[in-house]
Amino acid sequence: MKKIEAIFKPFKLDEVREALSDIGVSGLTVTEVKGFGRQKGHTELYRGAEYVVDFLPKVKVEVVVPDKLLEASIDAVVKAARTGKIGDGKIFVSDVSQVIRIRTGETDEAAI
Repeated sequence: MKKIEAIFKPFKLDEVREALSDIGVSGLTVTEVKGFGRQKGHTELYRGAEYVVDFLPKVKVEVVVPDKLLEASIDAVVKAARTGKIGDGKIFVSDVSQVIRIRTGETDEAAI
């Protein structure tokens, strides 16, 4: 099993959720986060004063998938979240050694 953490622009969330649902991924966790990468924020004008916005709003989606769905899940996120502009985000993949569903006690793939 693998855990996919995808960080991308907030307005792409519905598209990413639908893309994952279409390939059979059910259940995900969404967190509103702030950060920056190469874009290093930007300046905005508010009531005549310029100020720097260092941390940009993003969303982080976390999902655990069986190994057989890993590549399809990554492709779905990339296609749905891509705008072609700087700040599209990142995807991190890590191993998951065990999953336990608290309510039923199911483990591993049965618990996803």
